Amino acid sequence: MDLAVLQTQRRLLVRQKITMLVNRYVVHVEEPDGSEGEVVAFAEQKPMTFRQQVTLYTDESCDRVLAMFRARRVREPGIGYDVVDENDRPIGYFRKGVGSWLRPTWHFQQPGLPTFTGRERNVVVSLLRRFGVFFGWLPFHFDFSVGAHIGFTVERRRGLLDRYRVRIDDHRLDRRLVIAAAVALDATQSPR
Repeated sequence: MDLAVLQTQRRLLVRQKITMLVNRYVVHVEEPDGSEGEVVAFAEQKPMTFRQQVTLYTDESCDRVLAMFRARRVREPGIGYDVVDENDRPIGYFRKGVGSWLRPTWHFQQPGLPTFTGRERNVVVSLLRRFGVFFGWLPFHFDFSVGAHIGFTVERRRGLLDRYRVRIDDHRLDRRLVIAAAVALDATQSPR
């Protein structure tokens, strides 16, 4: 999908495909009926490499890079990720907040825009998921906002398979940055 067309999309679906050696993420446009439409991004995460770098491709052929995100400092609480385009130009930055055990928090920055803060909506579900595999299947819902203005949301659907709905309300947000944040949420919020 052309980048200009991707930028017009307001609803995306992220599906994780778990295999023995890698986690694969496939991102689709969400069709009006809620089904998966065209593939707009694909990523693979090899074990023990997530905290270093993840490359997002335009599709499963891995012929064209859409964006990359990589850790600023690997051994630091509240680790942050720089997101760059295929030519290594900065698109934005996101990081996990520190000190919020009850309600996980993320911060999302795009040049020229205020910082969006993403918080998990349901504190009870957040606490239950902390108990690991027994409750890891529970859904989560993050709203990324500036005050009352919601820029985008990432919602994990109920079930054993990792499937996410991403709704983008702020047209200014770079979709590549939103996709990178959604993949990172899966890898860091879901117990493995």
